[in-house]
Amino acid sequence: MKTALNYMTVPGLAYADFLDLAARLGCVGVEVRNDIARPLFDGMDAAGAGRMAADKGLRLVGLSQVYPFNDWNDDREAAVRALIDTAIEAGAETVSLIPRNDGQALGNGERQANLRVAMKAILPILQETGMTALVEPLGFLRSSLRSKRDLVDTIEAIGGAAHFKLVHDTFHHTLAGGGPIFPEETGIVHISAVTDPDLPVERMEDEHRVLIDENDRLDNVGQIAALLAAGYDGPFSYECFSPETQALADPYTAIRTSFDFISSQLRAHAA
Repeated sequence: MKTALNYMTVPGLAYADFLDLAARLGCVGVEVRNDIARPLFDGMDAAGAGRMAADKGLRLVGLSQVYPFNDWNDDREAAVRALIDTAIEAGAETVSLIPRNDGQALGNGERQANLRVAMKAILPILQETGMTALVEPLGFLRSSLRSKRDLVDTIEAIGGAAHFKLVHDTFHHTLAGGGPIFPEETGIVHISAVTDPDLPVERMEDEHRVLIDENDRLDNVGQIAALLAAGYDGPFSYECFSPETQALADPYTAIRTSFDFISSQLRAHAA
């Protein structure tokens, strides 16, 4: 299991400290974000930020994000191009595209059409630059893209398999009702747990996403084991939004303990 760390899990850390934490944890790389309450790369130029990561033995596995990418217009195109330019300068491997998540444009047919319009427009940009875009289905009922099947079908329909990959998020996979996994089409896996025993699935929100332990309700171990068994060989990136997790005084020990728990459970699962 190749581990990675998403900046959302520890947004209070300075960029250099975030990288140091990921390196201490033995991660293969990090995901950096433009939607946390600090400047991208703490204001460092992208090339320097990429060199800093590489010097610590880390890949920039992702740069997030453009939202809502499937509400396509000139502003969205400019945002996609700008994010790709920054990713190339930093040496990031992918950029992240997030679908509309506000309860609008949910009609059957409308959702698929908006997705196809946006992805057909983005594909030539990816082809020109050699970049890969990660698209993340969100399991919330208000999301305009819940189904990984819809996404995979659209990628195939536009001939975009070389440049589009999906994000398998264990939280959103559960909220969307599970269903098939697509290991060959998956570019990264986001992991997090919900441990509140009384919270109905339909009321689970990002704020409930914590580190994985024996109280996990999302079957992270089962999802991870299934992806590995099916041939997925990419990173599993910790993405927690819970304020309690984000405020941990000792994130290294907490995340290390969780990674060790997952590894022990995977060994038991395989036995």
